[in-house]
Amino acid sequence: MNPLDQLQPLIAPPAIHWWPPAPGWWLLALLCPLLAWGLWRLLRKLPKKRQQGRDNQPLDPLRQAALTELAALAKPYDQPAGPWLQQLNALLKRLCRSHYPENHSHTLNGRAWLAFLDSRCPAAGLTRWMVLVEGAYRPQCKMDDKAIDGLNQSIDIWIRKHV
Repeated sequence: MNPLDQLQPLIAPPAIHWWPPAPGWWLLALLCPLLAWGLWRLLRKLPKKRQQGRDNQPLDPLRQAALTELAALAKPYDQPAGPWLQQLNALLKRLCRSHYPENHSHTLNGRAWLAFLDSRCPAAGLTRWMVLVEGAYRPQCKMDDKAIDGLNQSIDIWIRKHV
């Protein structure tokens, strides 16, 4: 005789209904709307990012004075550009010394100087103007009209939009 024959037949488990839910589900049902309401309130109170350009805002007096000085510099069309480049560097260093005194940026030179300027305003793209730092040391550095206007425009953008 087989011992398995003495076992009782399997009993089917009782049918589990979906209602009423367990006590934890009641808590979750109350917590979800409360959480959604709190998130909605928080998002309403956070400051909204405004897509206003800095061109719409008035410039501070220091930037305005720097732009005026930039416009007053005589551009070196058909002349050596060394003195003009020195004046541009001096203008940018004075502006950086007043805006970023803790960085000692006015002591930088070469690629480090251009990288610092570009880190404050990548839109100006001053790292491509290596002539800004090298041209002042060349005795007869000449630039074409397009390069002069492009460098002047890049510096104007940097003055207007640097952080």
